[in-house]
Amino acid sequence: MILKIAWRNIWRNPIRSWIVIMALTVGMYAGVFSTTFMHGWMMQRLRAGIETETSHIQVHLPGFKMAEDVKSYFTNSSQLVHEIENIEGVEAASERVVISAMVASAEKASGIKVIGVDPGKDTLVVNVNKQMFDGSWFKGVKRNPIVIGYKLAQELKLKVRSKVILRFQDSQGDFSGGAFRVAGIFKTLNTGFDEGNLFVQNSDLRSLITISNDSAHEIVIRCDDPTMVDKVVGKVTAKAQGLEVESWMEISPELGYLTETMNLYMYVFVIIILIALGFGIVNTMLMVVLERVHELGMLMAVGMRKGQVFIMILLETLMLSALGGFVGIVLGIVTTQLTAKTGIDLSMWAEGLSEMGFASIIYPEYNLQMVIGVSVLVIFTGVLAAVYPAYKALKLNPSQALQSI
Repeated sequence: MILKIAWRNIWRNPIRSWIVIMALTVGMYAGVFSTTFMHGWMMQRLRAGIETETSHIQVHLPGFKMAEDVKSYFTNSSQLVHEIENIEGVEAASERVVISAMVASAEKASGIKVIGVDPGKDTLVVNVNKQMFDGSWFKGVKRNPIVIGYKLAQELKLKVRSKVILRFQDSQGDFSGGAFRVAGIFKTLNTGFDEGNLFVQNSDLRSLITISNDSAHEIVIRCDDPTMVDKVVGKVTAKAQGLEVESWMEISPELGYLTETMNLYMYVFVIIILIALGFGIVNTMLMVVLERVHELGMLMAVGMRKGQVFIMILLETLMLSALGGFVGIVLGIVTTQLTAKTGIDLSMWAEGLSEMGFASIIYPEYNLQMVIGVSVLVIFTGVLAAVYPAYKALKLNPSQALQSI
């Protein structure tokens, strides 16, 4: 009975009710779509960082990541890779030789990280080969092919089949180097990665730094399920005795911090919207109570308990909040689904975004947990905003209320 009365009361003044509903709809639409936009943006950066730059797991000698010393290599790397590939949850693994070097063209020289890879196996772990801007992944050049980033190619004024010189220290501490020819130029979302890394073949680099063909500085690993990385780390650690095994969050903690921080920002943003809406609801429902003092006094005079009046006001507010919030959430999800296919173009800021490793085409995405969380917050805000107006109704004196006009 009270529910029916509350529903009728809402539509006694439809203009005011629709204003409240529209305000909630717009607020929740903005909240849902902005959170899905930021979530999609951050997930794109996270996936790009893992699938292009770090892989899910890396194995190397303790302390290697700090200094990247050419002498910090381990042997029997091929056997270890084979054992890791047989671990449940591992999709692929590949050994690498990693050194710091100087790369020079006819125009300029620059400090660089040189990554020696197995061209076939490395593509099963990371996806740099899928992001070729020009040329190909170690094809088209017979002797000493090299694959460089687009940003570095611009700085050194290189193109496909250009000649470059690498200079570095070998494992004996002597200066060494070699001439390479550009087979391909890659372009990722992160210009910093493109500028600071280049790829050569393992076999070519090993001979120049004088280490055996069964030695490596690190092993990169791709997992079948990204959510099972921690379990796979434990299994790999059992196989890689004396070596350091790190997940992507340990290798590149800024990626994990970025995701956690943006999740926090998203909820803060939604809460700010809800607070603003809450004040609007309080104002509207307080006006409703003050305008209906005579009516509420009559209801109490004919036998409706104060507790029932309190519940009625709460129900009116809750239904308005639920209706406006539901419509806003549905519109936000529909917009997310539409833009998830086409993407949102931020190309006018592409250069600045790429410097930080972000894409300029954003594909919003949402998860069920986030939608449920926002829905609960809407309901909670509606109930909380109705408490004070309902309390004012609860404090009414029936005899005095009947005398009001």
